[in-house]
This record gives sequence, C-alpha cells and structure tokens, in this order.
Amino acid sequence: MVFVRTSPSRPVDVTAVFPELAPLARPAIRLHPRPGSPSVRESSVGGPLLWPAGEPWPHCEASHLHVDSGFRQSPADVRLKRRMQARWHLDHDGRGTTSEEAAIKERNATRLAERFAAGPPPADCPVPMLPVAQLYLRDIPLLRPPGQADLLQVLWCPYDHEPHHKPSTALFWRSAAEVVDILATPPEPYEVNDDGYLPEPCVLAPEAITEYPNSLDLSPQLRLMLEDWNRWQAAGADVDSSYADWPRDFYDIHLADAPGWKAGGWPPWGRTDPNPRYCTVCEVQMVPLLTIASFEWDGGEGHSWAPCEEQAAAKAAGHCCGQSPSQPTRVEVGSTDNMQIYICPASPEHPHTDLIQ
Repeated sequence: MVFVRTSPSRPVDVTAVFPELAPLARPAIRLHPRPGSPSVRESSVGGPLLWPAGEPWPHCEASHLHVDSGFRQSPADVRLKRRMQARWHLDHDGRGTTSEEAAIKERNATRLAERFAAGPPPADCPVPMLPVAQLYLRDIPLLRPPGQADLLQVLWCPYDHEPHHKPSTALFWRSAAEVVDILATPPEPYEVNDDGYLPEPCVLAPEAITEYPNSLDLSPQLRLMLEDWNRWQAAGADVDSSYADWPRDFYDIHLADAPGWKAGGWPPWGRTDPNPRYCTVCEVQMVPLLTIASFEWDGGEGHSWAPCEEQAAAKAAGHCCGQSPSQPTRVEVGSTDNMQIYICPASPEHPHTDLIQ
C-alpha cells in the first residue's frame, strides 16, 4: 500500500531572514516509518531483509559478560506483549489472554525451554543481529552506495555495548538483482537486552526535505545573528513574541534539522556539543548516513514537525492502539535519544561509525 506523509511548511523562510544560512542547506529524506507488513522487496524499518540464502547471517562476536542480568524477554514474547497491548487499548473489557495468545505464549515458552535444555548460552557466544532498516536506492536516492549496489541493510546487536551503552551496528551494501535465493528464516537472538532494540515492522513514506544546521553547528558569528531579535523583526518574520528572549530556540525547534528517522541531512545535537567523526582509514570527516530516532517528533512545540496527515493525532492526548503515534517503530536508543550512523564520503566501504545523541 502506498501512503504519503508531508512535513508542514516551516513557519518562516529562514534564508529570507538570514541569507547567510543558504549555503549551509542540506538535502535530507524523512523516512516516516509506520507499522505495516513490508516485504523483502520493500524499503522498511524492522522488516524482513533481502538476504542471500548462501550468505551467513551476521552475528555479534563481542563478549556480553557486562550485560545487566535483569529481566529480559525473547523477541517472540516482546511481539506478543505488543499485540496484547494493542488489543487491550481497543477493548478495555477484554483484558486477560485470549486462547490464541495463550497458545502463542505456550509455544514461545516451549521454544525457550528447548534452547535452555543444555544450559543458557555463554556470554561470549555469538549473538544473531536484528534487522533495523532496509533502504533501496530507488526510494532513498541520497544514499551513495559503492559500485553497483542499490540496497543498504542495517542491523544491530540486541545488547548494550560498552563504553557508551548502545547496540553495535553493522552495514551491508548489495545489489538487489544479485539476490536470487532468499534466506527464508533468519536466526534470532534468544533474548533482547531492551525491547526498545526490537523495531516494529514498518513501511516507509520517504519525503525529501531541506535542512539547516543546528545552531550548535554554526559559527559564533551566525549564532549571534540568530539571537538578534531585532533582525527577525526587521525581516518581517512571523515569530511568536514569546521567543523574543530566545529566538535561537525558535530556530532550533522549528527551522533547523528535522526530528525522526531520516537519511542524510544535519545531525540533531543537544545532548552534547557537536562531535565530528573522522574516517579511521583516510581521516576524512564523515557525514550522516542515517538517523535512528526514538521519536518522530517531539512533544509540545515539536509537534510542528508532525506530518500534515497526522497533526490531529499528534495534538490529541493518549496513545493509538497502545502506542504513541510519534513512536511507530517502538525503538528507543539511549535515553529516548537518536543514534546517528556516519559513513566516509570518500568511500562508503570504509568502516562506519555511530553516535548516540
């Protein structure tokens, strides 16, 4: 099913007020993931991957001895819990477990018991990685794949890794036409360290937008210009007078980088000051490839980035089907932050890096 999501027009044409920002514009593509049933031939978040049957599935080889031994769940149990929550949201009198859900729960328990029959896997046992995103070049033309590749696949380990307490990531570039025999049943980890590391299968509605840097990425001179309320007024900008003391906040919230899952664009700083990443091979400054977001838009004034088609849901109180409309993927990284994946602009095949922000 084809669906469209459209970012509302920005309340001010920022380059009309500050022409100095025009050279800093960058293209980005908001992915707008929404729950669905993507196929291996579609771009998706948390969906099935077009993975060759003859190619080993990636596993995290790191030791997981440091992982907190608190309560964790299998991917199947997380999916069942979400399904039950959605049903309870729609049927407040239908609390409890249906016969079908009980059967699924029993089947999950049986499978888990079989896995533990010989004892739990050791902490240094390789862990199957989970699909995070699959992006086709035809949908996301900002991708700069190597050679004849036209498909990017992103996976991560379902455990936090030291020293930054985030899942380790893996990128794979491939030519979709070369995949003939597809792996039907990829392996899954027997548990996830955090259910926020299990993305809900989502279809995408890619939308090309233009972004400007967060004020922290600007020179001191440009930051001072943004803070000059008189300049905003002289340009006739329709800015709420409540921002008179903090016009830079207005810029960062409404005019700079877009929230949510996106390809390209500018990084969303805030938790730390800008932290440039450099290629470990050629020392070139790396560029944002993908932002993996905990939320598609922020609360409060951040609703201005909610798509036109979902403004009513964004402003309404409560959740839809047991989840926030701004968190369709169910992903949470860091303290409801973003994970940015960076690649080398000189060669996408050089090692990538990532950063929680």
